[in-house]
Amino acid sequence: MTVKRMDNVLIVVDDLEAAKAFFIELGLRLEGETTVEGPLVGKLIGLNDVRATLAMLRTPDGQGIELDKFHTPDAIRFGPVNAPVNALGIRRVMFAVDDIGAVVAHMRAHGAELIGEMQYEDMYRLAYIRGPEGIIVALAEQFG
Repeated sequence: MTVKRMDNVLIVVDDLEAAKAFFIELGLRLEGETTVEGPLVGKLIGLNDVRATLAMLRTPDGQGIELDKFHTPDAIRFGPVNAPVNALGIRRVMFAVDDIGAVVAHMRAHGAELIGEMQYEDMYRLAYIRGPEGIIVALAEQFG
């Protein structure tokens, strides 16, 4: 038994429109959006009276980010919105880009906050940005 691939990463959000816009500006494409509800959904995820809107976004190579907005039951926030990178749990997603400077400038113009950036020798450059709801995205540009 082996894993075949990673299909997507789920991010639960309160402002679905802002989160979608952030990832679309980053270069992902909206694959689809739907609302799910009912006992089968609840049985799958272990909650009662579930109603949620899901938006699936894909990178150019097909990797997925699923954004979920729960209408019922209400989403529960653990910790601060702008939790530091060392907070327990999934803290960021990383994307490879061609021109990190241009991507950072573009995303800052659309409200993203630059957390920090660094260059490792002549091999690659990294930057961390924070988007809506405290979502952290890492960007990587490899040289050569």
